[in-house]
Amino acid sequence: MTTTVRKRAATGALIGLALGDALGFPTEFNDVPSILAKCGPWREMELPKRPFVSDDTQMTLALGRGLRTAMDRGVLAPKRLARPVREEFVDWYQSPENNRAPGRTCLTACNLLKDETRPWQDASQIGSKGCGANMRVAPVGLAPGLSDEQRSGAAQLQSALTHGHPTALAASDLTARAVRLLAQGTEPAALVDRLRSYAVENRTHYRETWLGDLWTRSHDPSAEDFIARGWDECLQVLDRLDEAVRTVSPETDPCLATGEGWIAEEALATGLLCFLLFPDEPVTALRRAACTSGDSDSIACLTGAFAGACLGEDAWPADWADRIEYRGDLLTLGALWDA
Repeated sequence: MTTTVRKRAATGALIGLALGDALGFPTEFNDVPSILAKCGPWREMELPKRPFVSDDTQMTLALGRGLRTAMDRGVLAPKRLARPVREEFVDWYQSPENNRAPGRTCLTACNLLKDETRPWQDASQIGSKGCGANMRVAPVGLAPGLSDEQRSGAAQLQSALTHGHPTALAASDLTARAVRLLAQGTEPAALVDRLRSYAVENRTHYRETWLGDLWTRSHDPSAEDFIARGWDECLQVLDRLDEAVRTVSPETDPCLATGEGWIAEEALATGLLCFLLFPDEPVTALRRAACTSGDSDSIACLTGAFAGACLGEDAWPADWADRIEYRGDLLTLGALWDA
């Protein structure tokens, strides 16, 4: 326990997430040759002079605030979490700062969530497994004092408010699990096996307490079939990740091995791949994630969350961390959970 407190894993993960987001935001939608032409050698990429973040960091903070409110009110439970997170997501949707090219799924769902008489399940986009759900889930992995059941349920519920596809739920659960394991001191080399075991263990476990009747919006014959579909896609990408960690050259675009990251399971795998290629070099990992042909800001924000959870606040250069947008909000949440 003292190790986790000393390294300040929550602060490290949140700052790392935002730094990755800001580094990858200007390179999103560019192929690797274009990024190299614009930024120079990828190992020398620098944080922009004004490091703006995308909706990835904004929604991470929205979730973090909603989670904090829920936990301040008592034992974390589905209704206690859903209300403040829903309110935070709607506030983000209506904010003038929501001008960072957010995904259509989040915009559609948040617009529906404005109607407080509507069950959140009716707002959920059941066909979407975009990475918008798991790029924001790190706070669920960082908040202290939760049981495995609470952490899994909270990760899946926050996904389901916008992205209801079973793979979005499973990938969000796995992302939060990875952040938690790294914050607690799991060795990076053991991480993929731990995540695979977790996925197998939960493969047919539909968390009805947290998700309600969400699954009935799908074409699946049962709740178990619904959630297994998501875990199976995550297990497939974990196999690709396992091979990539052993065989991929750090000099090649990670997206070629584990996917471009526009969808949830690929964002998880490619974000993890960039971290696992450089487990002791967090800034290099961020640069590799930002110099990718896919959803660079989401990939890099996940890489930053993993590296920061593993290595703590001191992983990041002070001159980068001091300039990041929303620094005060990130430090406030990090300090709360590191305490």
